[in-house]
Amino acid sequence: MTQYMPGFGNDFETEALPGALPQGQNSPQRCPYGLYAEQLSGTPFTAPRGANERSWLYRMRPSVRHASHFTSIDVPYWKTAPHIAAHRLALGQLRWDPLPIPDAPLTFVSGMRTITTAGDVRTQTGMAAHVFFVTENMDDDYFFNADGELLIVPQTGGLDIATELGQLIVTPGDIAVIPRGMKFKAGLQDGPARGYVCENYGAKFTLPGRGPIGANCLANPRDFKTPVARYEDKETACRLTVKWCGGFHVAEIGHSPLDVVAWHGNYAPYKYDLRTFSPVGAILFDHPDPSIYTVLTAPSGEAGTANVDFVIFPERWLVAEHSFRPPWFHMNIMSEFMGLIFGQYDAKAKGFAPGGISLHNCMLPHGPDTQAFDRASTVELKPERLENTLAFMFETRYPQQVTEYAAKLPELQSDYADCWSGLEKHFDPNRR
Repeated sequence: MTQYMPGFGNDFETEALPGALPQGQNSPQRCPYGLYAEQLSGTPFTAPRGANERSWLYRMRPSVRHASHFTSIDVPYWKTAPHIAAHRLALGQLRWDPLPIPDAPLTFVSGMRTITTAGDVRTQTGMAAHVFFVTENMDDDYFFNADGELLIVPQTGGLDIATELGQLIVTPGDIAVIPRGMKFKAGLQDGPARGYVCENYGAKFTLPGRGPIGANCLANPRDFKTPVARYEDKETACRLTVKWCGGFHVAEIGHSPLDVVAWHGNYAPYKYDLRTFSPVGAILFDHPDPSIYTVLTAPSGEAGTANVDFVIFPERWLVAEHSFRPPWFHMNIMSEFMGLIFGQYDAKAKGFAPGGISLHNCMLPHGPDTQAFDRASTVELKPERLENTLAFMFETRYPQQVTEYAAKLPELQSDYADCWSGLEKHFDPNRR
């Protein structure tokens, strides 16, 4: 693995065979080892230098030999925005118990279950939030997503992700990002796997600005890793599935498409260990906004308003004086899809288990439940370390539409809103 800094235009080079990378010319008349030169562009050609992302791939066959003669197929549980289901689920705050891993054979693609969609894939805005189940490897099956990049958050079990540019192994506590258009397959690391996926239709994820925080803390660029070159030279019957504008199409090919022997550039898959995130917070009084926990952001055309933010709530110290420490009650223009990787979330005393989901859509009020509020209002405010906890949020500027699959799950908690029923009126104008 090598260091990777998403969104900073840095260039990398790696080769699986000595001399496979041409020197001084991206597309020479004849490439070493009889390879083909191919460019994969993640931004328009004329994007500013600091934002321009592309990689040169030196491969056994060009992609035109991988991606042709498609047949449409149905992947019924993977939905794409705009998608408004007719389930008539009432408006409100929503929460689901952890979804059990099915016994059926499921790959990363067939095991994808869409919970919400937002925006419009055809205008490259918005996102979809999914849960994935994997019970079998994609041995001869490969996939790429033309609709957006995939932010993968394992919750139980690990994934061995083989991409065109090399291998990523991710386990709970890690994330992986697979760029739009990057071919890959996913296998199991240590038994059946479950996790979450943010499918980002918009501008790709990058590191957020730190503003007055300065040069350090939050997610540090040195902790992002991208793979070294690794190729498959396999001449067997394989299949390549493509997701494009919400549809799925498969091509039968007689070889592996992961045939890149060398590459250089800045458009690459990467992984990040969430335990290396360096949180900042209040050290005297009051409560900072949750934006201080942003790991990655996918910007929109409006400054300071993200297409998607990826936010985590990790282990950390709480030290603020005379302050209510958990997240306060609030209404927000952003729509929040939250999951719990392990432990307990500090704003919920019960009902939000690892592998669970909550959804607080645009302008729907939410905050700590009664038990968490009562404890935080009366506890002695001494330094306290939150341990064994890791929650995250996919936050988008667009309303998130619940799919029919998610609306009809038996794990949907019909009594979620009751967690606030104990917040009684205590107002007394005669008592300060």
